[in-house]
Amino acid sequence: MTDENKCTCTCESSEDKLSARLGELLAKYRRRPGALMPVLQQAQGIYGYLPEHVLRRISDELREPISKVLGVVTFYSFFSQKPRGKNLIRVCMGTACYVLNAQGVLDAIKDQLSIDVGETTKDKLFTLETGRCFGACGLAPVVTINEDVFQRVDPASIGDILDEYRGANVADQQEAGA
Repeated sequence: MTDENKCTCTCESSEDKLSARLGELLAKYRRRPGALMPVLQQAQGIYGYLPEHVLRRISDELREPISKVLGVVTFYSFFSQKPRGKNLIRVCMGTACYVLNAQGVLDAIKDQLSIDVGETTKDKLFTLETGRCFGACGLAPVVTINEDVFQRVDPASIGDILDEYRGANVADQQEAGA
């Protein structure tokens, strides 16, 4: 979370800032053909996900039917209508990964985090998702966390991998408090 997204006094003023940023984005793209995808991507960057009121505003201001906006959002797995954790974990369940025990890796992650696919940990640190093919079949099974790619992952290594991100979160909190 960047400093400008941090809530310093009331959540309402934070929401006002987010809404203002969305307004600037929409003003920039309002009359551009093909604006829907970049607006959705950047709006998700602003909010961290795409809540219903944001989708309706995008629909209204870009003069696109809400059905089209929702169709794009639900078609592409990149988009989320629910808040995600700080770290997005995706486990490839494509054929090569699956054959090489991606299900065991997924089960280990679910056990470690006490969440299921599509859920976020209570501390908002991790969200767990699956994907069909990440295009790295020779490195199977593959897990991504944010932009980091982990190859030839086995269930026994999951604890160490997650600890890297837990440790980074502790360091971020200490830095923010300093």
